[in-house]
Amino acid sequence: MSREYRTIQEVAGPLMLVKGVENVTYDELGEIELANGETRRCQVLEINGDTAMVQLFESSTGINLSNSKVRFLGRSMELGVSEDMLGRVFDGLGRPVDGGPEILPDARMDVNGLPMNPAARNYPQEFIQTGISAIDGLNTLVRGQKLPIFSASGLPHAQLAAQIARQAKVRGTSEPFAVVFAAMGITFEESNFFVQSFKDTGAIDRTVMFVNLANDPAVERIATPRMALTAAEYLAFEKDMHVLVILTDITNYADALREVSAARKEVPGRRGYPGYMYTNLATIYERAGRQKGKKGSITMIPILTMPEDDKTHPIPDLTGYITEGQIILSRDLYRKGVMPPIDVLPSLSRLKDKGIGEGKTRADHSNTMNQLFAAYARGKEAKELMVVLGEAALTDMDKLYAKFADEFEQKYVSQGYDTDRDIEETLDIGWKLLSILPRSELKRIDNKYLDQYYGK
Repeated sequence: MSREYRTIQEVAGPLMLVKGVENVTYDELGEIELANGETRRCQVLEINGDTAMVQLFESSTGINLSNSKVRFLGRSMELGVSEDMLGRVFDGLGRPVDGGPEILPDARMDVNGLPMNPAARNYPQEFIQTGISAIDGLNTLVRGQKLPIFSASGLPHAQLAAQIARQAKVRGTSEPFAVVFAAMGITFEESNFFVQSFKDTGAIDRTVMFVNLANDPAVERIATPRMALTAAEYLAFEKDMHVLVILTDITNYADALREVSAARKEVPGRRGYPGYMYTNLATIYERAGRQKGKKGSITMIPILTMPEDDKTHPIPDLTGYITEGQIILSRDLYRKGVMPPIDVLPSLSRLKDKGIGEGKTRADHSNTMNQLFAAYARGKEAKELMVVLGEAALTDMDKLYAKFADEFEQKYVSQGYDTDRDIEETLDIGWKLLSILPRSELKRIDNKYLDQYYGK
């Protein structure tokens, strides 16, 4: 039973007030029919007595209050899902934009998903190989983890995201692996870069893309990650796939939240973002994970550009609370030509210990990881001293460490965007670099591993 109303009171930006409604619920979808027969989609944001506040997904131009009517559809926003979505490109509301046919859905799923019961979660513990040494070797990604990339404007996070999407795999299993890629508020040029990059390497065949461009409505931007995660949940928990979800750029998403919140005249919180931004981001991030009794999993890499390179800005700050670590890109490394410019010292994967070691990567992984961190940190200190006091003030050992830091950035971190290194290669490069230092300095490595790998 669809209920029609001709009682639109006012339209302000993307919002509209409808009076005299009955049995309309929060989040319900609606359609507005204009006098010329054109329809536009909308969603109920708020109910107050018999007044509904409705949010439009398209622009509000041309809506005439007296002869437009609103129809409420009695259901919330859904996405029709099927395995045919792999290899396809959709807009932020799940409509195909690649010129292919409509999807014939196996099921229709609510895009808001169902919160995963914490007791039904499995602990993330299998290693995912991205082929990028700075991540695999030092800040390991584990299946079911949420690991954001903190970037800044002008840094090559798009290339890094595309590289991870192309190269990521769970080792030692033949289980199907899929990528769900959601882009929010990006330019046409960036969107084109991703689509081309996936097509050229054939990665598109295992990828579902949702693209919301910068000139698409802000309201659609808020729906985009939910569409993507609904597709991911279907592939992971109904079709037993390992799904990697990449969301770029969370900053554009949060700005869209702020825009709609301002239109609703809500009281702003920090920096004008709504006070519920933390819970709102959590409803996205917490949809990643592994479920007991299900083979599939959702691993998530949200990408955000930190406004003014400030990691205390509300968006990276709240993201850091909800997720398990962060990969930070650095402007200094980018200027030095290190590609990808991953700053390994402030980066962190809180679950890395769970995904490495005997049977997962290699027995020496944990020791060498700690030693590389320690040596690189000391090398950077030595280089800072050199700047202040000049090279003459350094001891011979300090000079060795400074040399180590340079080599480490050039050979370990910097590998370009087309190199796919397996974990053995990454560990071997680490040993080669540690061999610059005398064996007596490698205090964090067990003797049996030193005997096996040092100087070999």
